[in-house]
Amino acid sequence: MDFKIQKISIGEELFPIALKQIKNPPQELYYAGKLLTEENCIAVVGARSCSKYGEEACLKIGTELAENGITIVSGLARGIDSFAHSAATKADKRTIAVLGTSLDEKNFYPKENLILAKNIINNNGLLLSEHPPGVKTRPYDFSLRNRLIAGLSLGVVVVEAKEKSGSLITAEYGREQGKKIFAVPGSIFSKNSLGCHKLIKNGAILAENADDILKSVLPNYLPLNYKSGKEVKGDTPEEEIILSALKEEALHIEDIIRKSNMPAGEAMALISLLEIKNKIIDLGENMYCLNRK
Repeated sequence: MDFKIQKISIGEELFPIALKQIKNPPQELYYAGKLLTEENCIAVVGARSCSKYGEEACLKIGTELAENGITIVSGLARGIDSFAHSAATKADKRTIAVLGTSLDEKNFYPKENLILAKNIINNNGLLLSEHPPGVKTRPYDFSLRNRLIAGLSLGVVVVEAKEKSGSLITAEYGREQGKKIFAVPGSIFSKNSLGCHKLIKNGAILAENADDILKSVLPNYLPLNYKSGKEVKGDTPEEEIILSALKEEALHIEDIIRKSNMPAGEAMALISLLEIKNKIIDLGENMYCLNRK
């Protein structure tokens, strides 16, 4: 599944203006997909080993940003990065993936995201790398590419991050570049919240929704006034029971059945129906959440 990889140099007209202005700008870029000189981008990054809460928060915020004309930038890594890109592609919106590897299939990493990469291109998105095809990646290339993720963006949103997460490197690059830094709060008992809470303590803006982000980075922005996301209602009392079980958090299918007090077969049929109606989202591994967009 090789991509058509093209090269552009910093002196060329179509080279992204935002990347010309950062410290240590890339002299050459290799890309697949649609390259634009200017656009409104927000970086959404986070833990590779993310929680279901992190996945749900990322999908919600990512979808809200994408549907309000923002191009989501991330690193196509496992976890939050993948969910950020998926939020955009599922909304049929553009997203940019900045890789720490070259774009050829042999060196592409992680391999399981090749399909997601194709979806990004099919939605007028962009894959970007500093590395020419055939070049093997060095360990520090992943942290170095984070300056490009921040550099392309008006702000950096960290969804989940451990105390020494690579996402905090992206946030630090953003801070050095004068960008707005945002962090999604989490449980005080979760290691994945430590990095985000540290950012908030150090001046990052607490982000619960797209409003919190867009009103800080876009002039003349008209607030969307999100509260806790769209209220999701069932069409029958039985559907309401299933949806009520998911109001607070994503749940495994067995927990949904237990909380609903329904026979397993009936509950599973309703879950399938609600997914078809786009009222709930399958997060994988039999975990489900409300579709709050």
